[in-house]
Amino acid sequence: MQLKLDRDVVFFDIEATGLNVIRDRIVQIALIKYFKSGKPPEELTLMINPSMPISEEAIAVHGITPDMLKNKPVFAQVADQLWDFIGNADLGGYNSDRYDIPMLMEEFARVGKELSINNRRTVDVQKIFYKMEPRTLVAALKHYCGKPLEDAHDALADVRATVEVLGGMIKKYKDVDYVDGDGYTHPAPITESIEDLAKFTSETRMLDATQRLKYNPRGEVVFNFGKYVGKPVAETLVKDKQYYHWILEKEFSSQVKQIVRKLVDDHIKAKKSS
Repeated sequence: MQLKLDRDVVFFDIEATGLNVIRDRIVQIALIKYFKSGKPPEELTLMINPSMPISEEAIAVHGITPDMLKNKPVFAQVADQLWDFIGNADLGGYNSDRYDIPMLMEEFARVGKELSINNRRTVDVQKIFYKMEPRTLVAALKHYCGKPLEDAHDALADVRATVEVLGGMIKKYKDVDYVDGDGYTHPAPITESIEDLAKFTSETRMLDATQRLKYNPRGEVVFNFGKYVGKPVAETLVKDKQYYHWILEKEFSSQVKQIVRKLVDDHIKAKKSS
């Protein structure tokens, strides 16, 4: 990536114990520093012991468990290293203005360092995405039909626009394949058929109400969260018994636990009989 720099800039991302930037703590931070001098970028990744519980919701997202952090340094022990790495650089990230930057500021404040942004520029890439690719009905009508929305938020005008947008989508995506988040290709799913459209927009691949488990295109039950996202559940849990027991003991739904038990039991029986 080529950036025009008159000051160093650090892009970074944080994984934490939760989403509250005041109460929660950092468990992992990764940074890439780009230099105005043009020298090669430098990277830094640190795992940090938060000295507090990690929420189940957070673990489900990033897969970082307390056992993985028990021998890692606390923030106070890496604060100087981070402080020196960032220096006077500008800061950037994805949703960084609302989450990563304020959380990092709180962590530094606890050890007596003020990470001021008064003289720093910040670049939140998510804001660029949302501003350049808005997801409103007005934007959809302009994008797919090339026209403005008159009488926006009048119910009849909005539903007419919605139908017109659907027509524009069907025309635009005719014969266009869809590649899902797991990298699987679905041949031309957008057609004039309501049945096809309903299948495309539904979540029939999910096995449970909390959407922790799902089917992949091969019909295998895979994880939809955490460090094993996309991996086969049965095969993975037979190998990683600690993760299996973690799921059974923590605050996952009874539905998830029932499914997981059956998958593991069936996998073990199948291996014994083969």
